[in-house]
Amino acid sequence: MDFLRIQPIHLDVLREIGNIGAGHAATALSTMLNKAVDMKVPSVNVISFEEISEMVGGAENVVASVFLRIVGDAPGCMFFMLPVEQAEKLLEDLLVGQTVDLTKEDESDISLSALQEVGNILSGSYLTSFSDFTGLNLQPSVPATSIDMAGAILSFGLLEISTVSDYAIVIDTAFTDIERQDEVKGHFFLLPDPLSFSKIFHALGVPLDE
Repeated sequence: MDFLRIQPIHLDVLREIGNIGAGHAATALSTMLNKAVDMKVPSVNVISFEEISEMVGGAENVVASVFLRIVGDAPGCMFFMLPVEQAEKLLEDLLVGQTVDLTKEDESDISLSALQEVGNILSGSYLTSFSDFTGLNLQPSVPATSIDMAGAILSFGLLEISTVSDYAIVIDTAFTDIERQDEVKGHFFLLPDPLSFSKIFHALGVPLDE
C-alpha cells in the first residue's frame, strides 16, 4: 500500500469511526468509574510501522499496553498504548484511594486487571464502531496487558504473525474526568493484516486506488 493512496476522505471516515467508538467507550468508562468521563479523538492518521514507537516516546520508552488479535473478515492486531505515568493517573481515578506505581515488579494484580479492563472496553468500543460502519465481522481475542519498553511490546505482540502490514491506523485518544478536569492521553493502534487494509476501506465505500 502506497501512502499516496491515503486521501483526506479516508482519514475523515476513520475519524468519524474513532469519534463514535470514543462515545461508546466514554459511556462504558463512566459506568465503570461511576463518574462522568468525556473522550475525544484529537486526531486520526495512517503511519508507518516504524513510527509507532516514536509516537509513544521511542522504542526504549516504558509504556503500558493492552494487546489483542482481531479475527474475522479483516484480521489484524490492536494495541492500546499510553505512557506509564498517564496509565497510573487513569488507574488512580479508577481505583480511588490507591496509589499506583506500574514500574514496581510487585504491583498488584488489581491494577493490571483494571488496566486490562480499560483496554478491553476501549478496544471493544472501537471494534464495534468499525464493524457497524463496515459490516465486517471483527472479533477480539482475549487481551494481554504488559508494562515494558515499546519496542519489546511490539516485537512480542507481532512475534507469531508471519505477515503484518507496514502501516497502522492510529487513533489518538484523550479521556477527561469532567469532575476533576483531569486529562489522560493515549494511542490506539490498529494494524490490519496486508489484505485487510484494502478490504476495510472498500467496505467503508472509499476504496483505495489501485
